[in-house]
Amino acid sequence: MKIIAFYLPQYHEIKENNEWWGKGFTEWTNVRNSKPYFKGHNMPRRPLNDNYYDLTDVKTMLWQKDLAKKYGIYGFAYYHYWFEGEMLLEKPAEIMLRHPEVDMPFCFSWANHTWSRVWADKTNNVLKLQKYGDEKDWKRHFDYLLPFFKDKRYIKENGRPVMIIYNPLGVKEFPEMMKKWQQWAKDASLPGIFFLHQQNEFNHNEEFGGNSFEGGIEFQPNRAVVEYIRKSLTFKLEALGSRIANKIPVLICKHTMKHYSYDDIWKIILKQQPKGNDWYPGAFADWDNTPRRKNKGVFCDGTSPEKFEYYLTQQIKRARNVYHKNYLFMFAWNEWGESGYLEPDTKNSYKMLEAVRNALIANDEFPDFDN
Repeated sequence: MKIIAFYLPQYHEIKENNEWWGKGFTEWTNVRNSKPYFKGHNMPRRPLNDNYYDLTDVKTMLWQKDLAKKYGIYGFAYYHYWFEGEMLLEKPAEIMLRHPEVDMPFCFSWANHTWSRVWADKTNNVLKLQKYGDEKDWKRHFDYLLPFFKDKRYIKENGRPVMIIYNPLGVKEFPEMMKKWQQWAKDASLPGIFFLHQQNEFNHNEEFGGNSFEGGIEFQPNRAVVEYIRKSLTFKLEALGSRIANKIPVLICKHTMKHYSYDDIWKIILKQQPKGNDWYPGAFADWDNTPRRKNKGVFCDGTSPEKFEYYLTQQIKRARNVYHKNYLFMFAWNEWGESGYLEPDTKNSYKMLEAVRNALIANDEFPDFDN
């Protein structure tokens, strides 16, 4: 079983964040400034030994890969940001590429969304608009990614590099762009690209002619939370004869702080059936985005390493027996601003990582990194 953990690169300064949020801003700024909103609220989170690392230091990457491998994380899915030739937060991946000693399998997830101030509970002013350009830009983007695709550490399926597109919904350029990328990959002596997406609401078997994507990732806890909300609303609105319940998005949570039981969300995950035979299962460690959204955040209540181990053990078994897949995508390795992290903190030390290792061993699925 190959657990691939999503990896946020926003742990170093960039000039854009300094301009938008103030000098010295990184994801750690949100984490340090967080506060508890009720008795027993586990805030602020603190990395073990106050390890507020900088991802431009290759020693940090070596520490991360050693830690991940020790506890059974197979690879990282680096979030990648490309805006019609302009990039953000690209330095960690570029540093990793230059250092083969960071021998950790990896792939990219193109986080193709516009950056705005809304996530920080400010205005909806656009900071960086997501644009997709034309064929010239698609080729520049592909050429930038090609050295990564050809790297021996890059995660591949039958020789095809795995490329995740975060959200293909409504992007009219993608069908043609993806065809071009497939052709350019073959021109570069690759057998093609293994495209996946991260959008639960996207039906890749109906969109784009039905054959652009190899599958989708059931991104958790998002899918479970949406199901929880829809079921609750449907129950409440049935008496009114409403037909809108299935159209209510998870964004209804944005106007006030919401919380969900960690157990309830995981129980929904463990009852969900695959959205199709080409969907990959997800898992999550924790969720609390109040460091980013403050008193309008959403969080899970009742998280513990013991519960995480119990639920993950079952989800690994389901990955094999229900989904028939050998990849499981984890939220996340280091999403500290949303509390979705496996890295050690002051409260649990290494227990979340130990939970991953124990769950893999219980299923006889601990990875062999030599093969």
